[in-house]
Amino acid sequence: MRAVVQRVEEASVEVDGETVGAMRTGLLALVGVGTDDGAHDAREMARKLVHLRIFEDDEGLMNRSLLDVGGTLGVVSQFTLFGDCRKGRRPSFGQAAGPEVAEPLVDAVVVAAEALGVSVVTGRFRTTMRVSLVNQGPVTLLLDTQKQF
Repeated sequence: MRAVVQRVEEASVEVDGETVGAMRTGLLALVGVGTDDGAHDAREMARKLVHLRIFEDDEGLMNRSLLDVGGTLGVVSQFTLFGDCRKGRRPSFGQAAGPEVAEPLVDAVVVAAEALGVSVVTGRFRTTMRVSLVNQGPVTLLLDTQKQF
């Protein structure tokens, strides 16, 4: 499971002109599910997102987590994170899990994060979404439960 994580001042997700998720301070995670991912990856991704210390403390150092700052986690499904662009000009998505596998695992990330004590907002699976955000820092990180990077 992979995620592009951005520390945000605010973020929102729209589908067909309707806001389906909105948040203030927190992390926005674009989450992709691979063919080899399972429930353990969802739990690990949630744990990492909730406890990732990338918010500034009183000395300006990144020492605080979502829990420490009372932030919100935004989770948006993003199968294109498994796009392979090494050959040709068109990405291959052979390593991306199909929707029947990916949707319950993205949902499992949400459930696990909520169980760890954070508020979560989401996009809407299998729709074209308009994601808006104000990146604070900017801070953007890549996570991979298979530790590929």
